[in-house]
Amino acid sequence: MASNDDRPYHPTSKPSKPSLFPWKKPNVYTLPVVLFLCICSYFFGLWQHGGTSTPTFKLPCKSSNQIHPATTTSTTQSPTLDFSSHHTPNLTAATSSHAVKPKAYPPCDVKFSEYTPCEDAKRSLKFDRDRLIYRERHCPEKNDLLKCRVPAPHGYKTVFSWPMSRDLAWYANVPHKELTVEKAVQNWIIYEGDRDRLRFPGGGTMFPNGADAYIDDIGKLINLKDGSIRTAIDTGCGVASWGAYLLSRNILTVSFAPRDTHVSQVQFALERGVPALIGVIASKRLPYPSRAFDMAHCSRCLIPWGQHDGVYLTEVDRVLRPGGYWILSGPPIRWQKYWKGWERTKEDLNAEQTSIEDVAKSLCWKKLVEKDDIAIWQKPTNHLTCQNNRKLGKSRNFCPANDPDQAWYTKLDTCLTPLPEVSDNEQVAGGKLAKWPQRLNAIPPRINKGTVKGVTAEVFKKDSELWKKRVSYYKSVNNQLGNPGRYRNLLDMNAYLGGFAAALVDLPVWVMNVVPIDVKANTLGVIYERGLIGTYQNWCEAMSTYPRTYDLIHADSVFTLYEDRCEMDDILLEMDRILRPEGSVIIRDDVDMLVKIKSIIDAMEWDSQIVDHEDGPHERGKLLFAVKKYWTAPAAPEDEEASS
Repeated sequence: MASNDDRPYHPTSKPSKPSLFPWKKPNVYTLPVVLFLCICSYFFGLWQHGGTSTPTFKLPCKSSNQIHPATTTSTTQSPTLDFSSHHTPNLTAATSSHAVKPKAYPPCDVKFSEYTPCEDAKRSLKFDRDRLIYRERHCPEKNDLLKCRVPAPHGYKTVFSWPMSRDLAWYANVPHKELTVEKAVQNWIIYEGDRDRLRFPGGGTMFPNGADAYIDDIGKLINLKDGSIRTAIDTGCGVASWGAYLLSRNILTVSFAPRDTHVSQVQFALERGVPALIGVIASKRLPYPSRAFDMAHCSRCLIPWGQHDGVYLTEVDRVLRPGGYWILSGPPIRWQKYWKGWERTKEDLNAEQTSIEDVAKSLCWKKLVEKDDIAIWQKPTNHLTCQNNRKLGKSRNFCPANDPDQAWYTKLDTCLTPLPEVSDNEQVAGGKLAKWPQRLNAIPPRINKGTVKGVTAEVFKKDSELWKKRVSYYKSVNNQLGNPGRYRNLLDMNAYLGGFAAALVDLPVWVMNVVPIDVKANTLGVIYERGLIGTYQNWCEAMSTYPRTYDLIHADSVFTLYEDRCEMDDILLEMDRILRPEGSVIIRDDVDMLVKIKSIIDAMEWDSQIVDHEDGPHERGKLLFAVKKYWTAPAAPEDEEASS
């Protein structure tokens, strides 16, 4: 387009006055044209860098009986992302300067469909079998890491929605019948062949009549209804029916068991929508902070509580809250009735119970009751009396000054973890907790007492409000996040104070809040004081869980945290392993980091889109929303022949 000065000049019939600037040729059209061009330039820039409207993340509604056709490649039935280009940031410059050369991430062999890298059965045989050390975490070396995507089994179906999933699971998703035979009389699992599914009647070794009735019996001995008991831990959980039925009583349980001869018991728990992890008490501390749980439970869990100088019960004491309860059912409780059925002598069982009683006394626990098949002990609310007993030689030695919350590959000890000091016997060590649900938003005692680096009451309040805002924005982008039933098992890979989980508390979901061991402030104790659950984790290693555990994974600044520690694609492949087909991912990070991430997950065949920060397009931080496409391992040759 020619400029105004290029147009021919036509003098008027009347002589004009001399101009102060004789080189200028006055033209009445110059200013409007320049103004028009400026306005066009402004709106073009606004269009390039994202408008004010929010993109929508469209996902199919989840159906409990949805069956997908099996294939070894991604299908067209994967969720569709409906983002328009004008809703995205301009990433051209970032892409050109920070692009990562795409790699290929093929499907793994079908034999890896239940692969748990740090609890691999073959690798575990290299380690000491004494005290079940070989059942602990033993992760592969860097050169042994898989660079492929773990497949779902052929015929995998969308899991049942909660609460239906508590009682039902598709057999194709966890194709194991061993426990239906081995535990048939105990009502653990029933295989319904005509419907190709598994039913969980709620039974257990010590509660064949159902977990509900068993919990009612416990409720007659201690108060399970007033909100004072919110977090629990179940050691040797089986298929986690105890934890599953406590959920209706607003008690959130971390269930754990080793990957052993009881094939896939933790995997069954997760398939049911119940919080669980692979784990064992052997030579290392459990990956939880001190004073985390209101209640601990063992129902015929086969842990030798009285042996090895009581080291296992001492670890339970560490994670048990002041005034918390330890519940034991099964051997040796009520051995006078069951000794023949347990195929053990009276003398042996009596000696075992005596040793447990002695360890409990050395921990300063009080035995509250032993009624029928259940015995309950209570931890003291402080250690004043225990310190006096120690002077008299009636309790075990206190541990020297160290961090009681350090629990990642930390060696077990037989010394007693001291509780925070109090001035009188009426005080609760560490501070008294509010009852649930007030506990969720009350200032946690660890923060009130200033024991968490950099976190004050004001910081806590602001963080809670921030996550309400962020989750509201997430729901506007992912239109399924607020839909009850679409998601059940959630993972927050860098949870900080648990704000993400707290903002979702009204939905039928649970969140495993991870505090990475590499962060500056250990906040997992705060998360538990809010009535939430979580674990420690190093994201350069695999998580102690089965493939296809989570429906949604949230990762806030995880990749920036681990940028110089391990390979980005190893973290993303681990996320792919533990994410269910058609599961969702939300990643918050710097825009340059997200561009690198997107180049990798595109090669992993995820659908993804980078969108603006909730505070607008001018923030460097962006969000990546993604969906793992549906695909499975191919059918076995015998299955193909049968179908043909």
